[in-house]
Amino acid sequence: MILAWLIVIPLAAGVLAWPAARLGNAWPRWISLAALALNAVLTISLWAAGGALPGVRGAWAAELDWPWIADLGIRFHLGMDGFSFLLLMLTFVLGILSVLASWREITSGTGFFHLNLMWILAGITGVFLALDLFLFYFAWELMIVPMYFLISIWGHERRVYAALKFFIFTQVSGLLMLVAILALYFAHHAATGVYTLQYTDLIGTPLDAGAARWIMLGFFVAFAVKLPVFPLHTWLPDAHTEAPTAGSVILAGLMLKTGGYGLLRFVVPLFPGAAREFAPFALLLAVIGILYGAVLAFAQTDLKRLVAYTSVSHLGFVLMGAFAWNDLALAGALMTMIAHGLSTGALFVIVGAIQQRIHTREIEGMGGLWAVAPYMSGAAMFFTMASLGLPGLGDFVGEFLVLAGTYRVAPWHAVLAAIGVLASALYGLKLIQRAFHGPNVHQLAFPDLRPREALMMAVMIGMLIWLGVYPQPMLRAFAPALDALQQLTETAGHAVR
Repeated sequence: MILAWLIVIPLAAGVLAWPAARLGNAWPRWISLAALALNAVLTISLWAAGGALPGVRGAWAAELDWPWIADLGIRFHLGMDGFSFLLLMLTFVLGILSVLASWREITSGTGFFHLNLMWILAGITGVFLALDLFLFYFAWELMIVPMYFLISIWGHERRVYAALKFFIFTQVSGLLMLVAILALYFAHHAATGVYTLQYTDLIGTPLDAGAARWIMLGFFVAFAVKLPVFPLHTWLPDAHTEAPTAGSVILAGLMLKTGGYGLLRFVVPLFPGAAREFAPFALLLAVIGILYGAVLAFAQTDLKRLVAYTSVSHLGFVLMGAFAWNDLALAGALMTMIAHGLSTGALFVIVGAIQQRIHTREIEGMGGLWAVAPYMSGAAMFFTMASLGLPGLGDFVGEFLVLAGTYRVAPWHAVLAAIGVLASALYGLKLIQRAFHGPNVHQLAFPDLRPREALMMAVMIGMLIWLGVYPQPMLRAFAPALDALQQLTETAGHAVR
């Protein structure tokens, strides 16, 4: 039941937070914080009870399987392994960060704001737990409408345009995935006589090569839009730039990770032969995204847009790791997802705090911020260094593992991606030098980090150092799930090399 409660609690908290705003703006915030903290505690307790038994129930630390729409082969089927456990913990940590970052920023419509925020997080939780493809699609769609409202109501100047662009991209790609799910559903019935949407049942469904390619592409496009993969990334900079701080944190830290999760959990295990054929093209897209994102980030004058383009670059490593498909590359893809969520999420919090204080995101309107707010500037430098892959921090471990794993199967792709890592230093130095160093030519004066903000930064700094210095606990938690993913791929009769 705990797995179901992980989805129900944020849904209920959102419904409760909306009317609670009548009692004061603090009530929705505290309700949301309590719900996310409770979910984090429940997830840890569930993992502690079952995570030490990686062989039990096929590497699922916990599983819930209820009949739902039996005639159609649909079940309320949830499962948590080390992969989903780590992403769930990231979800609840960044969810708490989003609520805290909105404490002063969101002062109107706080009840409805927290309703949408909590329902987005409930949808993301469902995506990371669902083992029935109908339930997975339901959770996938649940994320979209609340995020549309979050951007269009509480966003910045061009919020309606950005929200509509986000909605169209994600909705159209989601419909492609629905068509692919239905195609796989009917193909499985044609081969076995059984209607089912269960993930493990659909593994190894007999498909001719042409059908496998087209169905896989339906899944791939949906996940590539969310990741985002070049050239399907164009919605992301606009959505990030116009979203409120909480929206940017959830977008960068969590919603993009649902794309990476889908690639690793569904695309390659369900269609190993087609994925193997598609791998050279996917690796090329990854390299283009890594280099293109770095160049576009360097060209930006809007601080928030600069940080947004870094996600296009960094998450190219997730695509690369997914299609290199070996132990090192897959572990690196997961580490990149976790570390990127922390470092980029923290950068968006800092950018949001700066915008709230000086009412601009333009780098030309900054300069000399170190003299004004040294603690905020120091935190910005730390997370920028983490984002560009400084050794000793989590992002470096993830990108290094992906490059090492990719070098085994595609050396030149790994070399070109490594150039992208070097290019990240250019936009990192630009961000720090032009926004925080130099003279305070605009005579800016504003308060440094408040205690609430300092606490958030301290927690994120500690987590990134821990991941960079001692990543073994996270990698050990992922190891049984990694083995299971590779075994499922072998079960289908192919190995993606």
